[in-house]
Amino acid sequence: MADIQLRTRKDPNRADDHSVHSLDRFVFTVPDLDEAARFYDAFGLQVEKGEGRLDLHTAGHPHAWGSLFQAAGPKKLQYLRFGCFAEDLAAIAERIDRLGVPRCEPHALGDAEGIWVRHPDGFPVQIVAAAKSSPDARAERIPESAVPMGTGASLARSRIPKVRPRRLSHVLLFSPNVGDAIVFYQDALGLRLTDRSGELVVFMHGAHGSDHHMIAMAKSDGPGLHHTSWDVASIDEVGRGMEQMYAAGYPRGWGVGRHVLGSNYFYYVRDPWGSHAEYSYDIDYVPGGFEWPAGDHPPEDSFYAWGPAVPEDFITNFEIRNG
Repeated sequence: MADIQLRTRKDPNRADDHSVHSLDRFVFTVPDLDEAARFYDAFGLQVEKGEGRLDLHTAGHPHAWGSLFQAAGPKKLQYLRFGCFAEDLAAIAERIDRLGVPRCEPHALGDAEGIWVRHPDGFPVQIVAAAKSSPDARAERIPESAVPMGTGASLARSRIPKVRPRRLSHVLLFSPNVGDAIVFYQDALGLRLTDRSGELVVFMHGAHGSDHHMIAMAKSDGPGLHHTSWDVASIDEVGRGMEQMYAAGYPRGWGVGRHVLGSNYFYYVRDPWGSHAEYSYDIDYVPGGFEWPAGDHPPEDSFYAWGPAVPEDFITNFEIRNG
């Protein structure tokens, strides 16, 4: 894999657009880090153990996408960290103060870098100057190799390599205050609305170029993390990831299917805490500066185009059910 160079300078044509460009890191706690390491290693991530935490990487990519710490009780979202270009940090800070967004102390599991503010749902959000880890182009489709006549196109099960996601695509959060959360992400951080279905589900992208959604939200009685989504190279890898997790002892999930909003092919595997990690292929891309025609879609046209029946507890917020 070629070296990946993350962009540190903004497009000069977007000099006046002072907004975050990436979800730089998600941070949550789990009751057992060893269990978390087994799950994410089986999923295909590179799990690096630090002092009292796990950092999640993808093969061949320089970025750490998430950190997990150990704490008693249910899995719990602790904070999100967004990245912006260095030249935008002061303007974002000024806008945050002008809007009256409450500042907060740095999270105990974080650092004092950048700006710390309080999300409308109560958890902290950090904004730092950082390299752009969100994509600058639609994810590459890896074409299938030509197969000679008389030769089967599929690998034998014994020869299938482990699926290893290429990067984080997005996270979907539970929110009890979807309208307020949209205003926060849009007005304070500069994200853009991509699509929605009322307050049932909302998708938002980055103004400097990102997947169809960097952040998504689903209506709930409290905050929480529903899933993290990870880009893979083909629909075959989505299916192989499903089999990979079956073999590793994680049989619960949903898929394989295809979403309508975002258009990606998916398989969600349920983690040990009731949330999910998604294998995602071929999600829609929104270039920097493109005005996506955001729509408000009826529920039946907002979830999935095809796939198996949705598990009854798929949209259950176990952070508040088990809290």
